[in-house]
Amino acid sequence: MPEGLGEAIRGTAGDIAALLRGAAGTSGPIPGSQWTVGEAAAHLALANRLMAEIAAGHERPYGDGTPQSLAAANAESLDVFEERAAEPLAAMIVEQAEALLDATAAHHTPSTATDGVLMTPLGPMNHALLASYLLTHMLGHGYDLARALGRPHMIDRTRVELCLPFLKSAMPRVADAAAVSGVTARYTLRLRGGPAFGVTFAGGAVEVSPELVDRPDCTVLTEPVAFLLMALGRQGPWQALARGHVLAWGRRPWLAPRFPALFIAP
Repeated sequence: MPEGLGEAIRGTAGDIAALLRGAAGTSGPIPGSQWTVGEAAAHLALANRLMAEIAAGHERPYGDGTPQSLAAANAESLDVFEERAAEPLAAMIVEQAEALLDATAAHHTPSTATDGVLMTPLGPMNHALLASYLLTHMLGHGYDLARALGRPHMIDRTRVELCLPFLKSAMPRVADAAAVSGVTARYTLRLRGGPAFGVTFAGGAVEVSPELVDRPDCTVLTEPVAFLLMALGRQGPWQALARGHVLAWGRRPWLAPRFPALFIAP
């Protein structure tokens, strides 16, 4: 796996567990969500277990990859999993994050050095990409829990950069077909002080490139935490612009605020 990814997964799971263990209760609401703290924590515990089982080579169908089907699968799983108490959910989140790392390490022993394809809720991935998916998912819901409990969140530049492999791979899958229809544009996306990549829209398709696109219509420079929050639907582009977390330039700089609206956060 990329350097630091395992440490980031362990650290994020531990940070979420600490939030839950320090909470007075889990019945309070998650801002902007229909879930309570307990329901969001239960979803995280179940999702970590799902990804750990996938990493271990088990087939675990979970929706068809669309946001609607994933929401339905989430609701169904919560209906049959009744645990909402902080301590057991905190322990499960940490244990299942560790289980995914153990499964990944076992897969990469000298006798199993090839990285096979795993079928995940958002399509085929290798173990490293699945680990990046797990980290991204934990950070999104960990941010929600931190807001609900009035505590600092656990997102930082290093963790955001480790989410990038998953985010880039997921973009074509989570593009809003209606929104991208008829859009022709070339973007360069840059994280402030970090990496950059290209995204091209043409003919209703989305192509993500590790290389910068030739003559981009719009270059967007984003503060890393704001980038992840926008990618996960936790912050709007105008809010980020107003705070100075986004800068844009190029032949069509007005395309910058439109970019997040071209996707549906899973």
